[in-house]
Amino acid sequence: MAGEASLKGAMARLPAADARRAYFLDIDGTLLEIAETPSGVRVDAGLVAMIRRLHACTGGAVALISGRRVADIDRLFPSLRLPIAGQHGMERRDPAGGMHRHAPEGVDWPRLMARIEAAFAGTAGLMLEDKGLTLAVHFRENPALEGQIGETLGRIVAESGAAIRLQPGKCVLEVKPAGRDKGTAIAEFMSEPPFRGRRPVFIGDDVTDEYGFRVVNDLGGDAVKVGDGETSARWRIDDVRAVRAWLAAILARAPECREERLGSDT
Repeated sequence: MAGEASLKGAMARLPAADARRAYFLDIDGTLLEIAETPSGVRVDAGLVAMIRRLHACTGGAVALISGRRVADIDRLFPSLRLPIAGQHGMERRDPAGGMHRHAPEGVDWPRLMARIEAAFAGTAGLMLEDKGLTLAVHFRENPALEGQIGETLGRIVAESGAAIRLQPGKCVLEVKPAGRDKGTAIAEFMSEPPFRGRRPVFIGDDVTDEYGFRVVNDLGGDAVKVGDGETSARWRIDDVRAVRAWLAAILARAPECREERLGSDT
């Protein structure tokens, strides 16, 4: 009962969201618990059903915003076909299904990737993930390497010029082209129907989500930070479990979502 009361209290401090909003959802650490490796996450049927209902009753105004590739997100949610921003906004599937890819300009990307791979060859406890438009160095299995990794990548990025930047995350450092992030992706979605004209809600847990929080704040929307840490978000929620409870509460309260649920049961 104490846990239930705590959850209700946390939800009372969240914005009064409903089906008339536009929803942007981070994945790892927000909808899913973070795993030791990106491939270690598990998507349950209840989460898929919840996202599908929210997408339906908002008229399609739901997008997933992630550092993962769009193709990898589709593999996680094979029965859904949602608008998605992948690789921190470097690729995006718009509401009509069109794909937008922002390849780095003026950079020998294969050579840069090869240089990074060579710099960490033989280092235990690291995983390099080449996503095509970004490269992530994961060190969750050996967090003590963070300083060494940051110094090495920082030097390589600095020598590569202003077109490349280093993106920190939870037990990961990512090399990516400059100029695109989760905030630019949300801004692009908000210029398109069915997102256009709605009040945006963005839920995320990591420093990479701060770009999205700032854009949502500027648009007069509601940015929700999952967990601890400094943030520009005006709202905060405890963890993945609380995020799912809040989304479930929105589905239960909104008349549009109740009607959608009844229609799906007939």
